[in-house]
Amino acid sequence: MSQFIQSGERRATIGQVQENSARAASGLAALGVGEGDSVALLLRNDIPLFEATAAAGLVGAYAVPVNWHGKGEEVGYVLQDCGARVLVAHADLLPGIAGHLPTGMRVLTVPTPPEVAAAYALDPARCAVAAGGIEWSAWLAGFAPWDKPPAASRGSMIYTSGTTGHPKGVQRRPAPPEQQQNIQRQAMQAFGVRQGARVAMTGPMYHSAPAAYGRLAFQLGCDILLLPRFEPEELLRAIQDFRVSHMHVVPTMFVRLLKLPDEVRARYDMSSLEYVIHGAAPCPPEIKRRMIDWWGPVIHEYYGSTEAGLVTVSSSEDWLSRPGTVGRPMPGREIAIFDAEGRAVASGESGEIYFSLGNLTDFTYHNADEKRREIGRGNMVTNGDVGYIDEEGYVYLNDRKRDMVISGGVNIYPAEIEAVLHEMPGVHDCAVFGIPDEEFGEALAAAVQQDDGVALEEAEVRAWLRERLAGYKVPRIVAFHADLPREDSGKIFKRKLREPYWQEAGRSI
Repeated sequence: MSQFIQSGERRATIGQVQENSARAASGLAALGVGEGDSVALLLRNDIPLFEATAAAGLVGAYAVPVNWHGKGEEVGYVLQDCGARVLVAHADLLPGIAGHLPTGMRVLTVPTPPEVAAAYALDPARCAVAAGGIEWSAWLAGFAPWDKPPAASRGSMIYTSGTTGHPKGVQRRPAPPEQQQNIQRQAMQAFGVRQGARVAMTGPMYHSAPAAYGRLAFQLGCDILLLPRFEPEELLRAIQDFRVSHMHVVPTMFVRLLKLPDEVRARYDMSSLEYVIHGAAPCPPEIKRRMIDWWGPVIHEYYGSTEAGLVTVSSSEDWLSRPGTVGRPMPGREIAIFDAEGRAVASGESGEIYFSLGNLTDFTYHNADEKRREIGRGNMVTNGDVGYIDEEGYVYLNDRKRDMVISGGVNIYPAEIEAVLHEMPGVHDCAVFGIPDEEFGEALAAAVQQDDGVALEEAEVRAWLRERLAGYKVPRIVAFHADLPREDSGKIFKRKLREPYWQEAGRSI
């Protein structure tokens, strides 16, 4: 039986997707897209996402998946910054970015499929291609398949938020075929994906790890099941009915799965699972133990980043014998720990974690080379995480140097939220930071100092932010302070704001 990608009741063989990709590549070239250009994708997990991603690769362009949760201004910034000539988007998402499309951008519209419409309770009228729009499948049918040699692979350009408040596109140099094969082999080793696997895509592919995972499964010809939205019992049903063998998940999913009643969890057969890998955020130890007890020693964990890919991997056995470890470095990866003065520290001592890129090609931040230089040390880069390496070479995380908050596996940078808060009338100063959350790992909190004589309400602040930012960037807690704690320099002392929440939780990350 042919390998396939399935979404809802729709199924396309890998061969059909490859042919559509080749036709789309010819279409993109006809629109002037070539090597080093960008093709933006405002799509949920859908079959055309694979087609458009592969098509961009064939002509040597970067596929730029865009976070579709973003507001118009947020999406518009990425579209403008990446310089995309073409946008491929689901029909229901286009009205939300009207007025934010760069001048001259060509838009190709994918009808929002029924399973996505049902999962998000969308009005069917919003899911159809608007009058005058260019429908994706009809457009690509008008081109012969691409028959030229594929260009050197650039992969996707994923936008990751930065401390300046604007997201940055991680732009990698092209990889020649031999290097690309080495990268694929290492990804197979880390993700555990094999040819013939049955893969369930549980997370949005605008994130770097799900994007890489889905791309690898497609390249290997796996059977791929696209889930329109994560729902705990629906995932269990899919694992049983589809006989899922491999998945990438985030710890929040484990938390929600374990909240299901015992009788519901016992109803489903999980015996098909071979290799489940999680990352993107710390997993509470008790949650991980319970998942291993339930699913068996099939659960693996990685540490890495959009910039550096997968750096370490830990098996269930590794973690059970060394609770808290994120594993040892992948082959070809070097890790070093440096103190605040830039000196390498000994085993067991904490400091900032740096690592080499291994087989990966080097990268820069699109239009922001200086930001790339800021995170480098020789041939190594850092995520800004603090941790240590034990005598056996196992890596542990215990803090984050930078302000980034990871909530449900999503990177959130407080500077962006603070910039919007500073524009609100009545806000004198503010600080946004992460606090512990049982389900998401971290949640957002905002500390607000009001102008003299002003009395804001928490609901007002949240409403102001919700109108201007994606919902996941709106703090769960807004606390008002007569004065905010400050360092001698005048900078807000965020650690003093964070500490009371984390002390109660008994952890710092």
